Amino acid sequence: MNGLQAYQRVNTQTSITDADPHKLIQLLYNGALERINMANARMQAKDYAGKGKLISKAMEIIGGLRTFLDFEKGGDLAVRLEALYDYMERTLFEANAKNDVAKLDEVADLLRSIKGGWDGIREETVAQSAQVG
Repeated sequence: MNGLQAYQRVNTQTSITDADPHKLIQLLYNGALERINMANARMQAKDYAGKGKLISKAMEIIGGLRTFLDFEKGGDLAVRLEALYDYMERTLFEANAKNDVAKLDEVADLLRSIKGGWDGIREETVAQSAQVG
């Protein structure tokens, strides 16, 4: 393992250890987007094995996001997010099978949209707790 990999591992472990549940989900969105962008580059470079591994990782992360859904508190939003995560996983599977960059881009756009909303909620929560404290 080179120094950069060691740093990234420690940095990731530290981020996760310090993360509240909201921050953890932000990290998962970032990780999925990062894997999709890297898979896109691997696909264009015709490194199909590398692309496949990265897409699989992105699919695992999206599966992990699913485990955070709270159907009791989240209601209809949780149901819609589950359907969207399912769609993303199927679309990534197709992107992998057909080497389809457009499908990778579609999933990345969807993730960025959800992440944008999630980031907004975090900013609101941080601002509210600052006012209370």
